[in-house]
Amino acid sequence: MKLFGLVLGVPLNLPPDLPPDLPLAEAVKADPGGVDLAALLVRDPAATLLLRVSGPSMQGAGIDHGDLLLVDCGLEPRPGQVVVARLGDGFTVKRLVRWRGQLALAAAHPAYPLLPLDPQGDHRLLGVVRHVIRRC
Repeated sequence: MKLFGLVLGVPLNLPPDLPPDLPLAEAVKADPGGVDLAALLVRDPAATLLLRVSGPSMQGAGIDHGDLLLVDCGLEPRPGQVVVARLGDGFTVKRLVRWRGQLALAAAHPAYPLLPLDPQGDHRLLGVVRHVIRRC
């Protein structure tokens, strides 16, 4: 699963009359008739990423190709949570699980293998997926 990331402070598909450097949280608040999505969804803007998913490995968990994920990098990932991890030069979204006494990353699609995490390995857990945003 490939991820195309954007820091939350970068506007996404916002009205063209908004300044290009306006943080997303402020752009949401700039609509006086709208709901403050940032206040509803974001715990800590400085530790929040918005990532676009590419691939089917988490379909069984309700995360589809093209979805946006709101990821909190300030939370300590725990087994059972869906996390974003850096593996070597790539990124992946998987469920963090305990397997044979160690941590592993589990896909929610049967075609993808379990990825055991070597404590000395080339990986880093970046954050916890808090929300999935899907276009209707």
